[in-house]
Amino acid sequence: MRRIRVGISSCLLGQKVRYDGGDKRNRSVIEAFGPFVEWVPVCPEFEMGLGVPREPIQVVRVGPRAVRLLGVKSRADHTAAMRKYAKRRLDALAALDLCGYIFKKNSPSCGLSGVPAWNPDGSAATSGKGLFAAALVKRFPDLPVEEEGRLVDARARKRFLERVIAYARGR
Repeated sequence: MRRIRVGISSCLLGQKVRYDGGDKRNRSVIEAFGPFVEWVPVCPEFEMGLGVPREPIQVVRVGPRAVRLLGVKSRADHTAAMRKYAKRRLDALAALDLCGYIFKKNSPSCGLSGVPAWNPDGSAATSGKGLFAAALVKRFPDLPVEEEGRLVDARARKRFLERVIAYARGR
């Protein structure tokens, strides 16, 4: 039987793709799900060409519903590039029949909730989703998704795995 495919932020698997050249390997997630899934690693920032190391980026709120993805110091606007990348990558992920996705919390591209958003003047604004996470959830509204931070709880891990398995069986 083929393992169930689950998308995951590459840094959680230990890939050194973060802005500072590091990773955020999450051993508990890898060990809990590894025997049951085939990981599909994704790092939007690296894969869209920002490189490693790179300037950190942040979500900047420019209107009631409008956000931009800007370099923290340079203010370089990566919004259009991220949206173009997300469309291409989500098309590719659709072809892989993913049955779940685990995001890196607080990431301006991959955070599922609570991602800090800033006003153009640098003051704190509201929080929300990272740009890639928002695009994925919009494109695949029924796909089981979770942030790695919530999966430290054994019950949350079990519920997520059950949702992934149910999703796979429903295909």
